[in-house]
Amino acid sequence: MEKYVIRGGKPLHGEIEISGAKNAAVAIIPAALMVRGVCRLENLPEISDTDTLLHILTYLGADVRMINRSTVELDCTHVQMDSLPEEMWNMTRKIRASYYLIGAMLGRFGRARTTMPGGCNFGVRPIDQHIKGLTALGADIRMAGGFINATASDGRLKGGTVYLDKVSVGATINIMIAAATAEGRTVIENVAREPHIVDLANFLNSMGADVRGAGTDVIKIRGVRELHGGSYTLIPDQIEAGTYMTAVAAVGGAVRLSNVIPKHLECISTKLREMNVEVEEGDDYVLIRRDGPLHHTNVKTKPYPGFPTDMQPQMTAVLCCAPGVSVVTEGVWNNGRFKYVAELKKMGANIEVDDQSAFIQGVEQLTGATVKACDLRAGAAMVIAGLSAQGVTKVEDVVYIERGYQDIVGKFRALGADITCIDEPEETEADLSGRKIG
Repeated sequence: MEKYVIRGGKPLHGEIEISGAKNAAVAIIPAALMVRGVCRLENLPEISDTDTLLHILTYLGADVRMINRSTVELDCTHVQMDSLPEEMWNMTRKIRASYYLIGAMLGRFGRARTTMPGGCNFGVRPIDQHIKGLTALGADIRMAGGFINATASDGRLKGGTVYLDKVSVGATINIMIAAATAEGRTVIENVAREPHIVDLANFLNSMGADVRGAGTDVIKIRGVRELHGGSYTLIPDQIEAGTYMTAVAAVGGAVRLSNVIPKHLECISTKLREMNVEVEEGDDYVLIRRDGPLHHTNVKTKPYPGFPTDMQPQMTAVLCCAPGVSVVTEGVWNNGRFKYVAELKKMGANIEVDDQSAFIQGVEQLTGATVKACDLRAGAAMVIAGLSAQGVTKVEDVVYIERGYQDIVGKFRALGADITCIDEPEETEADLSGRKIG
């Protein structure tokens, strides 16, 4: 079992390049299923979630060709399958983004069958808004036995008007993908405005779609008969950049992050400045410095342009050592996103969770311990805590972390961190029962 071993207490210095956006990649790759012709994607992050989706497309009949580590050419022209065979079920259950295949298959074939999505386990994340939107486009959707079956009447979706009851990134993306080739005009109201929503719209438009309004509250799509091939470069990863920014805040030092869009980071930069962290912005870089004491602050996650829910665990890890009381409130997900707090407590953090808020009393120093990555972003928080802690920290279940961070160990090592990835055999019940005590 792979683990990260971290010897904390070393400030970070240097420069690293931020990879392509994970949340954009996992939407754009399924959307490429609708493209007839060669689709070239550049600045693709080298992470397990993108590998999984590319493998799924290959199995469905797409021609997938890696040009280099961050560039792939996809040709889905001859894909015929509108359902995932049994061999793919376990794979699609590993990632949340597998539900975008529903919108893509409906848009391409007028029907779809796939498993219920998987991914990180931090509470109930219903897909009711996805179903509402796709149903408004004429799909008949039925769920049974862990599967989703969807069929478009007359074999093609029809444009319609959708009002999302709650701002949902996933539902916005799924409806956008499906509506790109639906007959007529689709209007989606109360949509998510995250950078990767805009990136998906730009990708679809570069392939011949007619999507307008991405980045605002209303998206309007005039369906086209089919999408054609082309090239597209993904945006940098807002959350990866934010993770390294908070790591510098936690341990101190000075780090330049290149290949970023500073505007996408403003919600994070503003909070870090409140905490006595210096953030300098350039055209395509940010420079983060911290050499003085941290200040406590309050954070509430909100849909973009508010503070991202995907940065909540990392910020909590930083605030563990900020003198005074900080409050972190989860305003996007209703439950389950504070499971990682129990792991931080193993390291000496003083945190109490009440409903949707975590109350953090800053301590002088965290202490190394063996902790688990409960999910992708919680895993990043464990790494940050380990980098700032005294002694040795072992982070287990790093498979979650590698779903969304390209070479996180190598990048932190390039900044001077003492972090390694080791492979230790997992102890079985027989091992434990045979161990001598005393």
